[in-house]
Amino acid sequence: MQSGTLGRVQSPRIIRIGGGVAAETAEVLGQLGLSRPLIVTDPGVAKLHLSTLTDVLDKAGLAWGLFDQVVEDPTDTCVDAGLAAFRAADYDCVIGFGGGSPMDTAKAVSFMAVNPGHVRDYKAPAQIDRCGVPVILIPTTGGTGSELTRWCVITDTTSPEKYNLSGLACVATAALIDWTFTVTKPPRITADTAVDSLTHAIEAYVSRRAFPYTDAFALSAMPLIATHVRRAYADPSDAVAREALMLAASQAGMAFSNASVALVHGMSRPIGAHFHVAHGLSNAMLLPTVTAFSVEAAPARYATCARVMGMASDQDTDATACARLIDGLRQLNADLAVPSPSDLGHEADDAMLTLMAQQALASGSPANNPRVPEEAEIVGLYREMW
Repeated sequence: MQSGTLGRVQSPRIIRIGGGVAAETAEVLGQLGLSRPLIVTDPGVAKLHLSTLTDVLDKAGLAWGLFDQVVEDPTDTCVDAGLAAFRAADYDCVIGFGGGSPMDTAKAVSFMAVNPGHVRDYKAPAQIDRCGVPVILIPTTGGTGSELTRWCVITDTTSPEKYNLSGLACVATAALIDWTFTVTKPPRITADTAVDSLTHAIEAYVSRRAFPYTDAFALSAMPLIATHVRRAYADPSDAVAREALMLAASQAGMAFSNASVALVHGMSRPIGAHFHVAHGLSNAMLLPTVTAFSVEAAPARYATCARVMGMASDQDTDATACARLIDGLRQLNADLAVPSPSDLGHEADDAMLTLMAQQALASGSPANNPRVPEEAEIVGLYREMW
């Protein structure tokens, strides 16, 4: 953070964290004076976990509705469908239940219920401060940190683009962070969401907009992920690892929500938009390459990342620690079997890479990076990672 820079923090009014806190959903709704929620989720979460939530609401005598058609990387048409479901009855709040896609959709449904136009009209750097009905978020994956952030991401269907939306209207009213939902996650999703969290933490710490408050969350999240991700990847039922990763996801979410993400995220979104690669996976693909590009501009910060994650020691120079960080991130990807886009059969010609680089720059995230790239440098990084 530059000397004299002001830190600005936005977070939910209510945060409850721990195994089983989803059972307190009705209590939280009552605390907020709410009684008619629309649950926003996806078919997979509905099949696995919906009854856990609805049993709590039914026991409290609360009437609830359901929109369970959220798609991965939610689109503007998905938001429109959710908005239609919301307007079909007299709901007084929205519960986003699932991973980042349902939570982001719930945010968009809430603010688009009171703001005119199309959701793309509000993409960053616009700030959406006219809030809709209260939003209660219950994550089931751990990774996005959306439950604690002032961001959501929507994919446009008219032109392949994923855009950020930000502002008070994207901040949950309440977040119930219950790690017990995550024990059903398969290894691939476990790995991708954990590295997504790690990317949030690292980028928040090295961001040009970082400040001491966000540093504390980022520095707490990084070692939790580095210590526990391989355990959870190998054994989905490892409760200690699952709890640690869920806590880290929320801490990293609080860090990047207020310090912003950087080049990895700027480059990641076009991969998701054009090739439908899951967000966490595209972050994982990019993290070592972008880190190697960036370390020279903030060696002390990146060296601290390496040390807190146990990839370097206090006795190592910053240069050595940075080198070990890059090696450590590459080894983590190898251990978690992170593929490249070409491994998945995706091809991108010069025109596509140039378009993606332009979309990355337009997102604004690369401007927060310690080393701010030119368009041609982003194209080169895509080629190297591909």
